[in-house]
Amino acid sequence: MTIFIKCLVASGALISAITAFAQTASQTSATLYENVRVFDGTAEKLTAPTNVLVVNNLIKTISSKPIQIPAGSTVTVIAGGGRTLMPGLSDAHTHIWLTPTLDVLMQGDAKQLNDIAYKTAKEMLLNGWTTVRDMAGPTVAMKNEIDAGRAIGPRIYPSGTMISQTSGHGDFNPPDALPRSLGGELSLGEKFRITSVVNGRPEVLAATRFNLRNGSSQIKLATSGGVSSADDTPTVHEFTFDEIKAAVEAASDFGTYVAVHAYNPVSVRRSVDAGVKSIEHGQLLDEATVKYLKNKDVWLSTQNFEEFHPPYTPFQIEKEHQVVTGQNNVFKWALQNNVKLAWGTDFFFQPDGVVQNIQLSKLTQWMSPARALKMVTHDNAQLFAMSGPRNPYPGKLGVVQEGAYADLLLVDGDPTKNLDIVADPAKNFRVIMKDGKIYKNTL
Repeated sequence: MTIFIKCLVASGALISAITAFAQTASQTSATLYENVRVFDGTAEKLTAPTNVLVVNNLIKTISSKPIQIPAGSTVTVIAGGGRTLMPGLSDAHTHIWLTPTLDVLMQGDAKQLNDIAYKTAKEMLLNGWTTVRDMAGPTVAMKNEIDAGRAIGPRIYPSGTMISQTSGHGDFNPPDALPRSLGGELSLGEKFRITSVVNGRPEVLAATRFNLRNGSSQIKLATSGGVSSADDTPTVHEFTFDEIKAAVEAASDFGTYVAVHAYNPVSVRRSVDAGVKSIEHGQLLDEATVKYLKNKDVWLSTQNFEEFHPPYTPFQIEKEHQVVTGQNNVFKWALQNNVKLAWGTDFFFQPDGVVQNIQLSKLTQWMSPARALKMVTHDNAQLFAMSGPRNPYPGKLGVVQEGAYADLLLVDGDPTKNLDIVADPAKNFRVIMKDGKIYKNTL
């Protein structure tokens, strides 16, 4: 009898514990933004005073009327005070793993470089960048750590290694170093999984499929020369049509797309004809090729570069000047012809810090503040979504809409009228939320 009673007591305790756990698990976390004016990612002006309810990681309700909190929710109420609520910023062309200065990178200390990369990712998020597309570097593991909540940083769309030909933009071997196919060794960039130096259709296929196996959401090739590379120029054409086509075919088989580093008209047209969906840079294009992008429904993911002169040779400084000189016309033609335009920073060999925010604020030399904000929220998100079934974040990004991911900034002032506001995120970004979680709140 005593044993029977003890069993009943134990069973009751177990049932109570299970019930308590079920109740806790069923509770939702909610954040209510009261009295905010919304930039939804597309409109030119802010809304009238509005309330926005976030439940878990999604925007649940947007209303000018008071919003009922879901029963059983753990609620954080934020008094917006008429501030601007807008989507988190996104950078379509980052290099999180390449922000150390060149001398630090060349020392080849993998742990130090990894530590700097994680620090950079955290700084990006705390400056309002909730999503980035990383265009060369070993960021898949970092992305997974961030997504699992074990590290702090933005959502990452990783490309893995940048695929380059021998003597191409991603080949950082000494001039007399033999290619691997001729018995040479891996370059420093290849050892760190920043680049893959390959030649011919079979090697391009292997490099593309390696990146896909390793978790890349899209593929990046270098099909023209560049500024930071030691030997080639932005006017050089790299990879044959068949080599580019091989990467496109392999990526398409996995439901995603190829983006290419390319500056000049010949390289861009060859890439587009091979099926590439995104041109990165393009500052040396002519107007006819910009219109060609429009006609072929291809994205131009570009930047506003400046001549900041990292430890460059005179040859690299001359190339940098050439690219910076060409960008004014490209922005003008792309906007005039309604090209699908995305934007990123492409910073490397220097800590990012708030430089991303400062560069964003300078876009007003070509477009209105609202147009610039649309590009770095809604428009960039449309490009990211082209990774299809490989999209790690398949919900709505870059907008303040019901059902969208709750990646939100609460901002002092109206950035649709004064874009300089974004240049000082420490002061003006009062709340930073990503995936429904608040990472900064200074109210």
